[in-house]
Amino acid sequence: MTRKKRRLYVVLLGMVTLGAAAALVLLAFEDNLVFFYSPTDLAAREIAPEMRVRLGGLVEEESTERAPDGLTIAFRVTDLVAAVPVRFTGVLPDLFREGQGVVVEGRMGPDGVFVADSVLAKHDENYMPPEVAEALKKSGQWQGAQEAGQ
Repeated sequence: MTRKKRRLYVVLLGMVTLGAAAALVLLAFEDNLVFFYSPTDLAAREIAPEMRVRLGGLVEEESTERAPDGLTIAFRVTDLVAAVPVRFTGVLPDLFREGQGVVVEGRMGPDGVFVADSVLAKHDENYMPPEVAEALKKSGQWQGAQEAGQ
């Protein structure tokens, strides 16, 4: 084998190794690249209890309940197809209310209740996080401000 062929094989082997390493890294990050899951996505996946995820959707109407301690609140996040019960202990953002877009971050409890560490609410009457809007559009339940006649 000549030096030129040996060098070519080494370069090709290096490129194949680099490509395989990049594929493995992307495969490992696959679940972490998603900004959040909709309730429908979350129901379709097996989420380990210790896995930290974000859940996004709308706060379901008439689902908010405050515990006697004054800090714990239970509500349901929906994408108008499926809903996930959420429990959060802490101070909610001022803009949190039923029927509005929300993204919660935390872990799925063994009882099927999502235990949130943080709650992010929308900014104003016309704003919805683009990812929440996209998830609602994908489910066929989206009604934007112009489509709803507002």
